[in-house]
Amino acid sequence: MTMRLSAPSYIFPIAIILAACCGCHPIEEFDNDPEGNFETLWRTVDEHYCFFSEKEIDWNTIHDRYRPLINDGMTSRELFLVCADMLEELRDGHTNLSSGFATSYYRKWWSDYPQNFDARLIQQYYFNFHYTQIGAWMYGILPQNVGYIRIPTFSSGLGHGNIDAVLSDLRTCLGLIIDVRDNGGGNLSNVQTLVEHFITNTADVGYMIHKTGPGHGDFSEAYPINYEPAGANHVTWQKPVVILTNRSTFSAANHFVAVMSGLSGVTIAGATTGGGSGMPYSSELPCGWSVRMSAVSMLDADGNPTESGISPDQGCAVDLDPVDALNGVDTMLEFAIRKIIDELEN
Repeated sequence: MTMRLSAPSYIFPIAIILAACCGCHPIEEFDNDPEGNFETLWRTVDEHYCFFSEKEIDWNTIHDRYRPLINDGMTSRELFLVCADMLEELRDGHTNLSSGFATSYYRKWWSDYPQNFDARLIQQYYFNFHYTQIGAWMYGILPQNVGYIRIPTFSSGLGHGNIDAVLSDLRTCLGLIIDVRDNGGGNLSNVQTLVEHFITNTADVGYMIHKTGPGHGDFSEAYPINYEPAGANHVTWQKPVVILTNRSTFSAANHFVAVMSGLSGVTIAGATTGGGSGMPYSSELPCGWSVRMSAVSMLDADGNPTESGISPDQGCAVDLDPVDALNGVDTMLEFAIRKIIDELEN
């Protein structure tokens, strides 16, 4: 099965497979008390989460460690904290427990790393605030005649016509830097629309693997994802491209980096991305709290997992020097500029 990753095509199969998964084995029901809610949460994750093997997580051992912390006299907030701590063991930014008073988040995928990005640094010292804004994007031409596009999110996107206009404005540039540092993700269809302006033929950009049953090894075959080029009526960029990344490049932005890394003429520079390749499954506990977790794994074009992040190309790992930043210099952006110029000279 070949899958073109537009919204209707990837949501519908996932819904069917997950629904089938839920109906193919007996579902144990638990009482609406601390023990029942804890066991429901643990069991739901046990049957639907997709990265146990990849992350070498012993979920049974985790159950035995947290279960003694549950008692009938605990408050809802105390129960929530224990459950949230248990979910942190998954080390997954796409896994959340939501109640009426709090939502849990796993933050260490980015909080344990340098931020490596300062938007004002670029806006002020590289563009003197004279850049073009279209939707969430900002773009302009750097003094070295290198195009720069900053995409802070894929939650909102641009249509093919808008992207044509941006790339046309940058058409005389030697190359293009696409900055997705601090891009926390969004809609995969917006990623697809953008990538289609960088390919000239149908491209196999990755695979999706669905959780199909309660066992930790119950997965579907790998479904290919392919993108079609934007077409002759649209602008296609064929000059050098450098993608700038940091640890807060996550989810759909992580997928964008994985896809672009497989294209000719594209360099990934900066820091390893935050990952987040799991697509979500949601369920509800007896008390009404909702839990969301990764149930579909996305792989790169070579079939490699991308949940833990995409590394920069060899020799292209670079951090933002805080001393340089105080002097108005973005070390990572300077590296990307030099990379494009060096590639053209060589």
